[in-house]
Amino acid sequence: MSILNKNSNYSFPSYFELSNDTDEILAEFDYTFTRQRLKLPKTNREIPGLRELRNSIEETIPYVTLCSEAAKREILIAPVLSRVAVICKRILRIEYPIKVNNLLQGNLDYFIQSQYNLIVSEAKRDDLTKGFTQLAVELIAIAMLEELPNILYGVVTMGDVWVFGVLEQSSHNITRDIASYTLPDDLEEIVKILVGILE
Repeated sequence: MSILNKNSNYSFPSYFELSNDTDEILAEFDYTFTRQRLKLPKTNREIPGLRELRNSIEETIPYVTLCSEAAKREILIAPVLSRVAVICKRILRIEYPIKVNNLLQGNLDYFIQSQYNLIVSEAKRDDLTKGFTQLAVELIAIAMLEELPNILYGVVTMGDVWVFGVLEQSSHNITRDIASYTLPDDLEEIVKILVGILE
């Protein structure tokens, strides 16, 4: 039984609102869903400005209420991604609009293009499970839109928690990492993985 009405319009946030499980929604696009520990690429090089970034985040957190999505975006997510964009010399696109068809359309919260494209999706209402479903659908949209390498990477984040995912086009599978990373403690790990993906 189909979950989606093929004649209706769905934006990426529509998939966050669906009550169905991630595997059921991805099956609508002929993708399977798995959860396992991912072996993510990670750069070995020294990351310039990392200590300053950590200090800035740690100094700021006690003085900002992180109750809203906008606050988390400005204090925790954007500083990390803008630092990664500078390190990799890549454009960070914010609220990036894409449209594949009436089922796959909307704005990507953050998108950095390189040989391996990276989507970062903000988990609305601190719901990582539904946030990952939305991220997975966004990865499928990008995979359909461009001639890309077999593997695409994405991250869903609540600001202080980051969870990675991988789309493999050859097997039509999306995997959610069973591990998660937190800010500010895992800042270096998060940045090295993001840089590793983009390089």
